[in-house]
Amino acid sequence: QVQLVESGGGSVQAGGSLTLSCDASRYTANTYCMGWFRQAPGKERERVASITRGGNPNYSNSVKGRFTISRDNAKNTLYLQMNSLKPEDTAMYYCAAASLCSASTFRGWGQGTQVTVSS
Repeated sequence: QVQLVESGGGSVQAGGSLTLSCDASRYTANTYCMGWFRQAPGKERERVASITRGGNPNYSNSVKGRFTISRDNAKNTLYLQMNSLKPEDTAMYYCAAASLCSASTFRGWGQGTQVTVSS
């Protein structure tokens, strides 16, 4: 099964910025809703942001105002612009897709991309 492919992670200092990308060009399942998730060691996976094919975004309270999710449907690519990064944003970030943003089951999990924010 083809997975989504995340990239763009790295190490930055607090206050810095990163942009993550998710390549869905080889993913054949429904991508009406795409989302970014993160998981820090010892913590549960958290949905950070999601966006419909029409561009309607939704954010968790922890990132609202700092992160921006977007997608380029022609390029089958999902993005996450992360500004004002905090040490608590440190986690492995994953993208996934679902037929509805209200769905409890997202699919297409890739290997993830690590984001590390130092204070």
